[in-house]
Amino acid sequence: MNLKEIKDLINLMNENDLTELEIEKEGSKIKLKKSSSEYPESFPAHPSQYRIEAIPSPKSNEESAAIKENNGKTGKLITSPMVGTFYRAPSPEAASFVDVGQTVEIGQVVCIVEAMKLMNEIKSEVRGKIVEVAVQNAEPVEFGQTLFVVEPI
Repeated sequence: MNLKEIKDLINLMNENDLTELEIEKEGSKIKLKKSSSEYPESFPAHPSQYRIEAIPSPKSNEESAAIKENNGKTGKLITSPMVGTFYRAPSPEAASFVDVGQTVEIGQVVCIVEAMKLMNEIKSEVRGKIVEVAVQNAEPVEFGQTLFVVEPI
């Protein structure tokens, strides 16, 4: 059997809503089978239509530098670069990386976001004073969610 014949068989299956087809011809045997209902993530028979929208890149979000009004103080936001679980300290019995009122330097680790069993250190991109911790320890966070508000120095 050649590729064109196999494609024709696939089209025959699709046109007749067949889930399985087995053919033996001139000593060769072919069996085609679509995924069954036991796989809930199976694809629909007819492709869905999708709409494409422009999504800003994380870099442009950082550069547009989320400035926030916080009790009369402006601050630069440190946001989560991924979906995961927020941790303020390297271990449950350890002290927090940073606290409100503490000065942080560029590149200083301010927290950890666990994603898929990997611990990702989140570093400050600004020098300043922590004015708000926006997330509770061990709380899930979303991409782009504010973790800290820093008043630049």
